[in-house]
Amino acid sequence: MSAIEAIGLTKKWGDFVAVDDLSLTVEPGECYAFLGRNGAGKSTTARMFLDFIRPTAGSARVLGGTGRDPAVRARIGYLPGDLNLPRAMTGIDAVRYFGSIGRTPDRRETDDLIARLGLNPERRFHQLSTGNRRKVGLVLAFMNKPDLLILDEPTSGLDPVLQDTFRELVRERLAAGATVWLTSHVMSAQELTMDDLRRQTTGQMQLTFPSPPPPDAFAGIEGVTSVAVSGNELTLQADGPVTAVLARAAELGAVGIRTQQRDLEDIFLETYADEEAR
Repeated sequence: MSAIEAIGLTKKWGDFVAVDDLSLTVEPGECYAFLGRNGAGKSTTARMFLDFIRPTAGSARVLGGTGRDPAVRARIGYLPGDLNLPRAMTGIDAVRYFGSIGRTPDRRETDDLIARLGLNPERRFHQLSTGNRRKVGLVLAFMNKPDLLILDEPTSGLDPVLQDTFRELVRERLAAGATVWLTSHVMSAQELTMDDLRRQTTGQMQLTFPSPPPPDAFAGIEGVTSVAVSGNELTLQADGPVTAVLARAAELGAVGIRTQQRDLEDIFLETYADEEAR
């Protein structure tokens, strides 16, 4: 059973299409980063998972059920992109109020979350900065040890130290078997979930040979998209696994190899450019 399954999920308001025919599967124990620019429909997707809004077409299932089921919702920790609470409510008021709904949080674990995030729980919500409002939301999302976390732009407004704390919290929930689905428009903030992409996308390689190599030395090698030769050096662009590239380099007697990995932000921008060119 998948933790999240969306099939043809679509949301329209009149002629405006917020989410268009989205299908995805998130397996239990997976950390899934849902990336896109502001206005790309990330928050709308999260709200459809939770049945806060209904899709125009398609369907979504979470934890084997639907977001409208109170028993399912009780197993989900949710952080909205813009948390709004009553102005006079304090952080500890929010913990007590939401803690009275569904699972009862462990007081010691909640106090530990508050301490780790550096939240002053006695300040009223209208007195809090964007970052401190985010801290309140994170405490509310994590405090019941949910089986599924749906986090909308979770690191927005957090300083680098607290971003590290957030990643630690995510790792702890993953280690406990929970599933995490998070949105972001900042590619570099998702290194926690992008290790496989980094390994598979090597980018530029510079190979040195005892003598000038032929320009077609890597013709037909899977993943090689461009080759340039200058003297005894050959520079190529490799997208994907590079086993075949390294094997050919060894056959040709390469005496030096340097690699330059593409930045995740570049990959993100390329992806957008490709989508817009279609």
